[in-house]
Amino acid sequence: MEKQTITIGLPRALLYYRYYALWRTFFQELGMEVAVSGPTDRDILERGTALAIDEACLSLKIYLGHVAALVGRCDYILVPRVSNFGRHRSMCTRFESTPDLVRSVFRNSGQEFLSYEVDEEQKKDEAAAFLELGRALGRSPKDVRRAYKLAKKAQAAHYKARVQKYEQQYRRSGLKVLIAAHSYVIEDPYMGRPVTDYLKRVGVIPLRADMVDRDGALKHSRELSSTCKWEISREILGGIAMHRGDVDGVILLSAFPCGPDAMVNELIARRVKGVPMLNLVLDSQSGTAGVETRLESFIDIIRFQEGKL
Repeated sequence: MEKQTITIGLPRALLYYRYYALWRTFFQELGMEVAVSGPTDRDILERGTALAIDEACLSLKIYLGHVAALVGRCDYILVPRVSNFGRHRSMCTRFESTPDLVRSVFRNSGQEFLSYEVDEEQKKDEAAAFLELGRALGRSPKDVRRAYKLAKKAQAAHYKARVQKYEQQYRRSGLKVLIAAHSYVIEDPYMGRPVTDYLKRVGVIPLRADMVDRDGALKHSRELSSTCKWEISREILGGIAMHRGDVDGVILLSAFPCGPDAMVNELIARRVKGVPMLNLVLDSQSGTAGVETRLESFIDIIRFQEGKL
C-alpha cells in the first residue's frame, strides 16, 4: 500500500508572516503537503483567548486560535523555537517558549507537533536546525540540504520583491504614513489590515518600517538605539531611521500588551522628532470605529500642519 503524503500544518500567525515562503518551499521540496489555517476572524480570536491566560498578548491568543483550527487536519503542526541569531540579536521570549506552551495546551488533543530550534548563542544555526528537522521526517541529508537551499532562495526572492514594491511607493505623490509594526500585526486581517485598508480609503499611502533591507536596517537602528536587543524591533527602528524624512507621519502599531513594543515605541516617541506620530495599541474588542476615529484625527492633524486642511 502506497504511503500517504505527510501534511504539515502552518498556523497563520506570528512567525508565519516572516517565514512562510521558507517553510512552504522547504516542505514542498521534500514531497510534503502544506496546510495553512484560514485568515484570522472573530472565531479564531475567541478560540485562542479561551486557551490562553488573560495576560497573554493579543498576537499569542490569535496564534493559539490558529493552532486549534489545524488540530486534526494534518500529521504535524510546525511550532518552531527561535531564540536568537547571535549576541544582541534576540527574539521575544514568546518565540522561545511557544513549542512548550503549545504542547502543554494541546496535550490531550492527540495532535503531533514538529519543531526546530535556532539559538546561535548556543551554536544552533538555522541550516543545522532544518537539517535535523528534515532527517526527523525521514528524508536524506542530501535531499534536506537541497530543499533548504531552494527554500532560502525562495524566501530571499519573495522578501526582495516586497521590499522593492514598498520602495517604489516612496516615489509616489501624496500623503505618506510609515507604520512601525511587526508583520504578524500589520498583515493580520483581523488586527492590522483594517488600519492599512482605512488609510488607503482616505487617500493615504501606507508604508512599512519593516519592509527594508534587513542588514541595512540593523545598521541604521543604532541611530536610534545602540542597546535594543530584539532583532525584529531593531529592523523596525532601522526602517524608521532610513525613511523618517520621506514620510508625513508615523504610526506605532502594536498588539496589547506587547512588552517589547511598549518599550521600543516609547523610545521611538522620544527620539524621533519633527514628524507627527500616533501610538495605536490594538486589543481584542470587536469593531473598528474607535480605531478609525483616531486615524481620522491623526490624518487631519497632518493635513492641517501641512496646510492641506
